[in-house]
Amino acid sequence: MPTMNPLDPTDPTAAALLLRSDTKHVATLTLNRPQARNALSKELIAALQAELDAIALDASVHVVVLAGAGPAFCAGHDLKDIRAAGYAPDYAEALFEACAQLMQRIVSLPQPVVARVHGIATAAGAQLVASCDLAIAADTARFATPGVNIGLFCSTPMVALSRNVSHKHAMQMLLTGELIDAATALRFGLINEAVPEVQLDAAVTTLAETIASKSRHTLMIGKAAFYQQAELPLAQAYDYAKGVMVANLQAHDAQEGIGAFIDKRSPVWCHGDAP
Repeated sequence: MPTMNPLDPTDPTAAALLLRSDTKHVATLTLNRPQARNALSKELIAALQAELDAIALDASVHVVVLAGAGPAFCAGHDLKDIRAAGYAPDYAEALFEACAQLMQRIVSLPQPVVARVHGIATAAGAQLVASCDLAIAADTARFATPGVNIGLFCSTPMVALSRNVSHKHAMQMLLTGELIDAATALRFGLINEAVPEVQLDAAVTTLAETIASKSRHTLMIGKAAFYQQAELPLAQAYDYAKGVMVANLQAHDAQEGIGAFIDKRSPVWCHGDAP
């Protein structure tokens, strides 16, 4: 992976929480609280939310990779912070609302997001994986929604989890709180691929750069349409998708791509919606 740089070297807090590197139209964001297994403090959530908001407007970024520094991807919320706040309802409301907004931002982000998972992804960390469009994990990675073990059901992780795996598999994870291995996560549909840890960076890079080589405009259309149609009844979904395809067909990159296919040449994307 490329060398990571602090988002803002003048801000030691931001620099400590999140790292970013860009190469070949791929922005890699690395959660950087390794001493806490990248637990999602309110500050880390805010830093990630702000960076995703900026990336949404960055035409140079076609794909985002989300990774974790140190021994784990993400261990969920920081329970020490929650206890230190006295379990206050106002604190909990603000924390879980910020987390919910972050997960929705990943889904609504114009660019596809790929999770690079190693170590553990538990509770809100598993929620992060489920919220990403794609996920590749080391075969040594482990996943869980273990809230039931400490008396706090993983209710917000449940939202993303239940939209990625079958109801039976989601309930198994939620009700037992047990760790599952990467092979099981793959079988459940939580991840796309499990690879040896030494191959993880190469697998993520290959996937991200393959996607980034496509028309950015087409990727944006496709991602937004996928989530929109998924919430619609069948007939409405087809009607919506039909309209998307008609509009998509008017874009420069669609006409360029069709022409290139017919002419047996490589397309030259403009990555925009210009006619």
